[in-house]
Amino acid sequence: MSELASTNSANSSQTTAADNKEKASAAKPQEQEEEVDIDLEAPETEKAALAIQNQFRRFQKKKK
Repeated sequence: MSELASTNSANSSQTTAADNKEKASAAKPQEQEEEVDIDLEAPETEKAALAIQNQFRRFQKKKK
C-alpha cells in the first residue's frame, strides 16, 4: 500500500513539473517579443560603456 502512495506522489510531482514547463514556455514568447533599441552612437551610451569598462578593470585589478 505504501508503494501505491509513493507512486501516486511521484506521478503528481511529474505532472507538476510538466505544468511548470508549460507555464514557463508560455511566458517566454512575451520576453522574446520585447526588443530594446539602444543608439550605440549616442554620447550617453559611449560614456556609460566607458564607465562600465573602467569599473570592470578596477575589479579585475583588485581580484589579483
